[in-house]
Amino acid sequence: MIGISKLYCGTVEPSDALRYGRQSGELPSHLLQFSSDKRPVVVWNITRRCNLKCIHCYAQAKDASFENELSTDEGKLLIDDLADYGAPVLLFSGGEPMVRPDLPELAEYAVKKGMRAVISTNGTLITAEKARILKEIGLSYVGISLDGMEDVHDRFRAVKGAYKKALEGIRNSQAAGIKVGLRFTINKHNVHEIPNIFNLLEEMDIPRVCFYHLVYSGRGSQMVKEDLSHTESRKAVDLIMDRTKTLHDKGKAKEVLTVDNHADGPYVYLRLLKENPERAAEVLDLLKMNEGNNSGRGIGCVSWDGEVYADQFWRHYSFGNIRRRPFSEIWTDLSEPLMKKLKEKKKYVSGRCAACRWLDICAGNFRVRAEAVSGDVWAPDPACYLTDEEIA
Repeated sequence: MIGISKLYCGTVEPSDALRYGRQSGELPSHLLQFSSDKRPVVVWNITRRCNLKCIHCYAQAKDASFENELSTDEGKLLIDDLADYGAPVLLFSGGEPMVRPDLPELAEYAVKKGMRAVISTNGTLITAEKARILKEIGLSYVGISLDGMEDVHDRFRAVKGAYKKALEGIRNSQAAGIKVGLRFTINKHNVHEIPNIFNLLEEMDIPRVCFYHLVYSGRGSQMVKEDLSHTESRKAVDLIMDRTKTLHDKGKAKEVLTVDNHADGPYVYLRLLKENPERAAEVLDLLKMNEGNNSGRGIGCVSWDGEVYADQFWRHYSFGNIRRRPFSEIWTDLSEPLMKKLKEKKKYVSGRCAACRWLDICAGNFRVRAEAVSGDVWAPDPACYLTDEEIA
């Protein structure tokens, strides 16, 4: 996760993170990526069921009931363990988390245990009444996925009317006083919609947006050829930086982040090195604190059936099941070979990654994407768009 607004527009300075001691339990949410202890933000896919049919869904969700989902009581035991372990954030995802009737109960339980509870949703099921309930239980944030404007979004979601219902969910959340952000997964078929997403941020006064680089997982694994070329990725990140700066200069600053491609960090730094060398030096300090990709370390995933993964995309390799062992034990068990290597992945990456000058900042980028293309989990990430000259 690369904070474009934080880095490029200077809304965060290195001292901001340092004054909290950089412990995840003490940091405000907008500084969590700079924590030193890297307690995992945990994505809990609480269901595989979804009312939409998104073509890039990593969970391969369907509008059907699935057996073996964790019960409410099992979910509370998971939350007890995560809270005791010190995981700062529990992100409820799916499928579509709003289809589970006990979502408010589980989120409220997490809040009472001292965690920050957030949800990742398609937004279509957030009625005014459900938004009011989510606000009352102390939900910190709602991330609503949009793939573009109406025609593009509804095509990606494979359900007509999904866009209008998502916007209704945004308005209901705002009216209830819940912080709302957008989630946008970039690919060849919607990259042209990035300006429209920025327009929507301004028009609807939405404070945050995350632009996700495509990860080849689940149904998204069929979209490898739909990912941007390296040149297109650079243009997209430049556009995101330009539009973020424009809003910032207009006094309408938004929190803008890119996710799932840590080449973005060095790319921002190299651009600032030309434009503002003094700020570039501060950005380099922040990037060192960020430490790049944190799959298996600073982010983890628990599936609907209790399986534990390195992140929400790496669903073909489980480290264990919370029905048999607590998450905290699974997460810290270095006798598991892949878990041990992920905790120090910079030692194991190969090819151009191993010799890259940005390895300490990027941490080898996204391993699951490398594995999807090459079959080798330690091969270079094919989505890294930095040139050989830039990494030398």
